[in-house]
Amino acid sequence: MWLVAAFALAGGLAQLVDGTLGMGFGVTSATVLLALGVAPATASAATHAAKLPTTLISGLSHWREGNVDRAVLLRVAIPGAIGGFLGAVILTSISLEAAKSSMAGLLVFFGVVILVRFGFGLRIIPVPKGGHTARWLSPIGLLGGFVDATGGGGWGPVVTPSLMTVTRHEPRKVVGTTNAAEFVVAVSVSTGFITGAAHQDIPWLPVLGLVLGGVCVAPIAARLAGRLPHAPMGAMVGGLVILVNAVTIVGAFGDLPLWLDLALMLGWIGFVSRIAWAAWGREKAERAAVEEGELTLPVG
Repeated sequence: MWLVAAFALAGGLAQLVDGTLGMGFGVTSATVLLALGVAPATASAATHAAKLPTTLISGLSHWREGNVDRAVLLRVAIPGAIGGFLGAVILTSISLEAAKSSMAGLLVFFGVVILVRFGFGLRIIPVPKGGHTARWLSPIGLLGGFVDATGGGGWGPVVTPSLMTVTRHEPRKVVGTTNAAEFVVAVSVSTGFITGAAHQDIPWLPVLGLVLGGVCVAPIAARLAGRLPHAPMGAMVGGLVILVNAVTIVGAFGDLPLWLDLALMLGWIGFVSRIAWAAWGREKAERAAVEEGELTLPVG
């Protein structure tokens, strides 16, 4: 019971972040499961099993709030489903150690993407230029679905900033469309893992907790999209993802002395906290300038 409650809290927080920032649920959930020693393919399968109800509720909630562009939804969801299925099949066919290292490395990368994106207001994933160009939507969906399956998460970090560049939508509509399309991708990825038999060892109690927390928070997150302070939330999530997966990677090369582990962790937490605090100040200043009519709030 306590295990379910703990994962419900984690799922609720992850969905709050995902539903307001457009990224975070898959990356956060996969990170927690990997840290518990769950096999990479199983961790991704479990994460996507939890995504089925949470993304459905989240997508419907965003739809009700008017946060979804149906044309863009179809153009990214269908290629995303194809990429997700292929990624799931590939992940179940490689060795356990190779999969664990590659997934942890990919999650660290997406942690850096999230930290830099929200902590410093920059992008490190190249995205196409040129306004609302339909030809870019399918490649974005295909890539997002593939890395989402192989990394246990990654749909949001790839698709959300890309759509903010190639469409002229305000952030809440990009977040809503990304969340709604993610349900289609989750269905496809789960089908791929069933094909590869990665579903057999799924830890269902943690998945149940993630589902309960995510489903309860999804409607709230959809209503709060565009209203909560994005920058400090994103910076802290990115920093946490980097920390946990870096521990996994370093552990593969041998154990560090306990004092050094603690010193590095505390130093990193302090560093990320300073970034989040500075990002919060920058966001408040930008919002104040927008309210005074001195600045147009950027959508990227």
